[in-house]
Formats: sequence, C-alpha cells, structure tokens
Amino acid sequence: GGGVVEGGSRATNRPLMVMYTSELVVRRRDGTDGSWTMNDYLDGHLEMVHVQRGAGANDVGMVAWLMELKTVEYPNGRQVVLIANDITHKAGSFGTREDVVFKMASEFARSKRIPRLYVAANSGARIGLAEGVKKAYRVAFKDKSKPENGFEYLYVTEEDYERFQEKHELDAEKVELDGKTVYKLTDVIGSEPDLGVENLKGSGLIAGETSSAYNDIFTLTVVLGRTVGIGAYLVRLGQRTIQKTTASPIILTGYQALNKLMGCDVYTTNDQLGGPGIMYSNGVSHISSPDHLGAVASAVDWLSYVPSKRGGLLPITDITGIDEVERPITFAPSPGLPYDPRHLLEGCEDTESGEWRSGFFDRGSFTEALAGWAKTVVVGRARLGGIPMGVVATENRTAEAIKPADPADVGASESVVQQAGCVWFPNSAYKTAQAINDFRTEDLPLIVFANWRGFSGGQRDMFDEVLKYGSLIVDAFVAYEQPVFVFIPPYAEIRGGAWVVLDASINAAVMEMYAASGTARGGVLEANGAASVKYRTKDLIKTMHRLDETLKSLDAKLASGEEADAIKKEISEREKSLLPVYEQISVQFCELHDTPGRMKATGVIERQVDWPHARNFFFWRLRRKLAEFDLRRKMVEAGDVGRGVKTLTSLEATALMKMWFVETPGMTSEMWDDDRAMLEWMGRHNQMLEEKVINLTRECVVQEVYQVMTAGGNTAVIGTSGIVEGISRACEKMTAEERDNFKRTLKDALNM
Repeated sequence: GGGVVEGGSRATNRPLMVMYTSELVVRRRDGTDGSWTMNDYLDGHLEMVHVQRGAGANDVGMVAWLMELKTVEYPNGRQVVLIANDITHKAGSFGTREDVVFKMASEFARSKRIPRLYVAANSGARIGLAEGVKKAYRVAFKDKSKPENGFEYLYVTEEDYERFQEKHELDAEKVELDGKTVYKLTDVIGSEPDLGVENLKGSGLIAGETSSAYNDIFTLTVVLGRTVGIGAYLVRLGQRTIQKTTASPIILTGYQALNKLMGCDVYTTNDQLGGPGIMYSNGVSHISSPDHLGAVASAVDWLSYVPSKRGGLLPITDITGIDEVERPITFAPSPGLPYDPRHLLEGCEDTESGEWRSGFFDRGSFTEALAGWAKTVVVGRARLGGIPMGVVATENRTAEAIKPADPADVGASESVVQQAGCVWFPNSAYKTAQAINDFRTEDLPLIVFANWRGFSGGQRDMFDEVLKYGSLIVDAFVAYEQPVFVFIPPYAEIRGGAWVVLDASINAAVMEMYAASGTARGGVLEANGAASVKYRTKDLIKTMHRLDETLKSLDAKLASGEEADAIKKEISEREKSLLPVYEQISVQFCELHDTPGRMKATGVIERQVDWPHARNFFFWRLRRKLAEFDLRRKMVEAGDVGRGVKTLTSLEATALMKMWFVETPGMTSEMWDDDRAMLEWMGRHNQMLEEKVINLTRECVVQEVYQVMTAGGNTAVIGTSGIVEGISRACEKMTAEERDNFKRTLKDALNM
C-alpha cells in the first residue's frame, strides 16, 4: 500500500536524521589545556576524545570525525572514521601535530575495526625556516666592498649567539672576523616547531600506520584537492582511491619545482603529472568523479558492499522488486563472437528486440573499479541475491594500452599498444592481484569468470615483468579467507600458465573450480597446439590407414605384391587429399581431452554448472559456504587456548564438521554436497553445533593442562605450580557462591 515512491517500501522507513558526527580531538591525558607536541604522543601522554564543536575550532591542519551513517544496508547506523586535511590551515601541510591527529584517528578506527576514510587536500610535508635566526644572521663576504664576489660563511655576533643559546636555536664555531669574536653557523635548529626533517619522521609514522590500516580495516581515500608528497603516498598505501577529475592531482613534486630543476618550462599544470589522465589510467585511482558530490556518493556506494566492522557479517540487501534470486540467466555468449564481459555480469538490452537479457548478478548492482587501467581484465563489486561479492572477469576483445609522451623527453612520442583479449599482460595480471587483495580486506567472497589462454610471453612482456605480476595473483589467493569460486563460463577456456594461477589447490580451504557444462574448455595447450605437438603427420597417416577403406584396400594390394610403384603413388595421393580433414579430426580428438566431463572425472573441478541456472546454483553454494566458514572459524578459534595444543587447520575443521553432519540421523555423505540440505541442517541443529564447539574448547583446555602436568622434569613442576597459582588467583575474584560451587566441582572430579 503506502510508500510507493522511489525505493519502494524502503522510503516509508527512512529515518529523519541519516548522519550523526562527533569530532575526534587530541588532548593531554591529564586534562590540562595548552598545546601538545609529537613528544607527548611518543611518551603516551595523549588521548583522543569525542567533542561537539563548530567548524573551524581546530588549531591543527588535520581534522577527524566519528560518523554514524544510517544507510539502506544498516538502517540502525554504521560507524566510520573520517580524517581530512584542513587546507585553510598552513595550506593543509603535514606538520608533526597533523601527523599525530592522523595517526591517533587511524588507530582509533583500527581499534573499533571500522572503515577509515581519508579526504585528501594538502601540500605535503611542511617546510619552514627559523625566523629568529633569519632576522639576525650576518654574512662574511670575501670582499666587503664587492659583495658580488661571493661569501665565506654565515655568522652571528657574540651577543646574538648568547641569546640563541638559551633555547639552543643554533650551533656555531667561535672564529675571529676583523678582530672581533663571532660565531660561524654550522647548524640552524630554530625554536619554532616543524621546520623540516622532523615532519618527514612524522610522515613515516603515518605512512606505516596507513599500510597497517589497509590490512586491518577498510581504507578509502577521496582526493578532492591536490595531494602532494606524503599525501600522494597515503593515497597509494590506503589503496582504494576516488579522484575528482578537476583540480585534484596526486603528485610528488609540484610542476613549478620540476621546471626549475630542469631549467625550462616543461610542464604547465600539476594535472600533467598526477591528474586522472595519469592516475586513473595507471590504476592508482580506482574511480574518477566529476565533482565533490559524485565523489562522496561513490564512497558511500562503495561502503554499501562492505561489512560495518572488519570480519563482520556481510551487508545483505533486500532485492524484492529489483530482481529475483531464482531466475534463469538469459544473456548467453555465442561461440567465436567477441562480446562485452560486463553483459555476462550485469545483463544488457537486446539490440534488436529491446528486451532485457539478464546477467549473473542482481540487476543494477555491478560497480566497476579500476576501469581506466589494464583493460584486458574487468574487476568490480556486485550482489548475488543481495549478497555482496568481488568479481574478476576476462575481457575477450582487443584493448589499447596508451602510454603518454613525457613533455620532459624531447624524443618521446605517445605509444599505443594493442593487447589481445583472453591474455594476461603485466598490467592486467597486476590489476587482478590488486583487486583480489582489495576484496580480501573488504571480507568479500569472490567469483572469477575465467577465460584466459595464458600469460603474454613475448620479449617485451617478459622484460616488463609478467612473471612477477602473475605470481602476485597466487600470493593474493593464498592470503584469501572468504569463499572463492573460479568459473569457466560458456565457450571460455583456461590454458597452461593461466590455469596454474587459478587452480583450487592454491588455497584448497577457500577455493573451488567450476565449468559451464558442455562448452567450457581447459588444458595445457589449445587443441590446435596439442595436435601439432602430439598428433604429428606420421600419426595422422597411421590413423588414415586404420580407418580409410580405400587406403586399407591399397595396403592389401601392396602386400600382395602388385605393381608396387603405381600403388605407392596412389597411396601417397590419397594421403595428401585426406590430410586436411584428418588434421581437423586430430584437433577434435585433442579437444575432447579438454572438456568439463574430463575435468570432473580427473577431480580438477567440483562439478559442471549449466549456465542458465548458474545464478541459482552459486547463490545457494555461496550461502552454504558463508555459513560453513562461520562455523569453521569458531571451531578453529576453539582450539586456540594455549601453546601446547595444535589448533585445527581450516580443512581439518571442515572434515570434522562433515563427520558431525554424517553422524546426524537421516544425513548421508552424499547429502553433504547438497547446499540446501547442509544449510537446513545447520539451522535445525544450531544448539547442538554450539555445544560441540564449546566441548571442543573444553577438550583443548583439558589437553593443555594434561600436557603441562605430565611433561616430566622441570616443565611439569613449574607448569603445575603455575596452574595452582592461576586457580588460587581466580578464586580470589569469585563470589562466595561461585567459590563454593568450584570447590564442590573440584572435590567431585578428584574423588576427595
């Protein structure tokens, strides 16, 4: 009934306030007011507090907020930490106080395991001069009357030296000049804070923090103004980046400074060095946006795929009225015809009838990332039945890689390289590995639509380190913790080196391989190549003589000793005329070794999946895997009680879970592979499973204590006294009732 406005029923439930913020401010732990420094942070004297205050009340060029956002996925609110440069304060430069605010806000986000967003608009590390010394120093010229001839050194008078020594603003050597004692400057230290190299130490502090944060929580940078030096490195260390297309370059050095270095005006804008034309095209920026609002909207959209806390439950969206879970996929590739792989993922309109041909994921849920870089691979995030997933798909059409000409190199010209589809090049292999790492730290399950003939092994690509980037894909899979499905779609293939970096045995605890029934292919070489190596002309001729009736009768005639020369000539001509068709036969025979049927028979894939029903199959498989992984994690953690007992591996936990499943009345080992039956079992026996996990923990504690007390020698003596001491300390903390119960349990267990 009500609420038939945009967003359907959701519009009726919209909260009045969708965002609550409190500013995160650094202050001294003892509550005293006044300025603090980096040394206070290093000594542990600072804390971060929540404050409600107006805009512009900050005295540091870095501001941070804790935000609660009420989103469609989290109508009750989700927390994020937002850190931003204040470009109105000393041009947004990074001094040591700015670094402390950044570091503490980022540590706060990590402690709560919530996303950390950074809005970049800055001028890099702060540069300053000792103004007091600048006003007082003098110059010892070689010839006072001709200063243009140069100078010997800088100095201060004895009187100034005494004054500067009070705060140790400089170091100097005592020298004689024109009969007077003066002090020749050796080091200018200054009394003002943040003049130079100390800012770089602070930059190192926040660079290390951002690298740790990328591994621990969701990090995202929104570049809304120039970001320089350490600012550019923070962008890359946080990995995920949204860049505004205008006036927001990501640079190491401003163009004016570079021009000065080279002695002529080579560059005219900072955008030539780090605008989206460079940074979106080389994969530093994942998404580009024309304005502030678009950039912020992209950031909120990105958050919609990510759990509210690292390691939390995935944000599942209600897709009622948008799409259906159990529907067939109506878009299908045609054999031999290149197509846009995005249609496989998100569907498309039929060019002739205008009808919608649905794809694998929920309609309208696919968001591409890194689209400007390495276009032979497509990566992004999408939803399957409302469950967010990362996706990697192969581009099967030829793409162009453009390298701009550097204005600083007179002989340079723009180079355009054609890159074939279905092949991994150095840049697309790197993009694949980068995307997998990003999905891992977003806790997303992953599906790879694999259609690779291999890696590009030509001289240029071997020189451009294709082997390095290809092996990064394996590293990324090995570190993955959520379910991974590698699926060979219809009329697609995986060959040689490409299979090696995608095989499920890389990380058997999380990876599974599937192939589209009938038309998918996989093997060391393509059928043509295999035939040319393993089915040579002599083998073809043998096959002809085995199968061709004409050749059989000619062989018989030859054997009976009739006109040998004429028959040999006839045989030779017959062989020549049959060769083309038998070459095709040999290719077909080789191709039959690469079918999904053989893949299943040899155990390299889990099963064949019918493409029209792949959405339905993978939806239930994913739900089952997420539930299984959740229980498995609890089982593995159950054993993590001490140092002596070996904890379960993921695969051992799965095997134990299967044993519990099969032991349940009415369940068989065949039913273990039925995703719906498994999910139903987990739902029905939730209480029993929780008890089993508790028993697992208890058994591990028992083993730990038993091993310590029976170890023999000194270990047993120390261990036993440690256990007794631990029990006595615990008893002190108990209430009288708890203590009595514990004593009774202990007496019963020991038969005292």
